[in-house]
Amino acid sequence: MDGPHIRKSKRTKPVSYNVEGHAHELTFSCYRQQPFLTGNFARQTLADSINTASEKFDFDVWAYVFMPEHIHVLIYPRRKDYSISAILQYVKQSGARRILKYCRANGLAALSKMETGKARPKYRFCQDGRGYDRNYFSPDRIRTQIEYIHNNPVRRGLVESAVEWEWSSASFWLTGGHSHVTICSENLKI
Repeated sequence: MDGPHIRKSKRTKPVSYNVEGHAHELTFSCYRQQPFLTGNFARQTLADSINTASEKFDFDVWAYVFMPEHIHVLIYPRRKDYSISAILQYVKQSGARRILKYCRANGLAALSKMETGKARPKYRFCQDGRGYDRNYFSPDRIRTQIEYIHNNPVRRGLVESAVEWEWSSASFWLTGGHSHVTICSENLKI
């Protein structure tokens, strides 16, 4: 691929391909792979950040799962021109700021686990960097990734069935249950 849709990186990985009509599976982790996503405040704060970003950057969320130390989210940008890097940066930064502010205000012990040992930034909620971005356009591959995302908690032994994991879109898709992140399937053709 070439042209304006490629974000070139100084490193060989990862590179974002902003291609119209592609879905993106974004994966990002907590600082040093620590389980900061075990409490509802942190999870809901990041869910709110994803919901706000979907309005601001005009994308559909097709699937997600919040694991104790990382998040997978499958999105579909509706604009012709978009920046996956900008979307991911917004979600991570806006969520992390609120979570760090909450930790400071409430004197939470988790804050010490977020210390970087540097002057700036002194604390990190999310792992530095862009995480991972995988492009999908095949309906079969998109369906496979949705199933993969939903089955993360099952593979880890956290639940026996994907619908049991509250912080996932599995219940929404399989039973019409509640979702913390707004799911929009209008453009999903699987």
